[in-house]
Amino acid sequence: MEEIRDEIPGLTIHTVRQPDGQAATIQAQFEAFHQLNPWVLRALESLTATYLRRGATRVGIGMLFEVLRWRYAMATEGGDEFRLNNNFRSRYVRLLIERHPEWAGAFEVRSLRTD
Repeated sequence: MEEIRDEIPGLTIHTVRQPDGQAATIQAQFEAFHQLNPWVLRALESLTATYLRRGATRVGIGMLFEVLRWRYAMATEGGDEFRLNNNFRSRYVRLLIERHPEWAGAFEVRSLRTD
């Protein structure tokens, strides 16, 4: 897996891998993607930590997804499209809060819709 360092400390971009086939539920799709791309969570953690250290008290997962997409586009060449499913936003927020409970107040968390 190719690794590309970004200028944000702790942010490492890797080549994204997509699961084979389509799982039945959003949760199953997310779990398959996350298993192949654990670096995405680490990148979101790095972006969140950097942003909150700069004095922000709230952060939106949508903003983080777009920053990560942009960073990926700037760090890679060619047609290696970074597909990050927006349906995974709520799952990533929950993982971020699970790993960093002190960030619970920084994110808005809504109820999950049933899959």
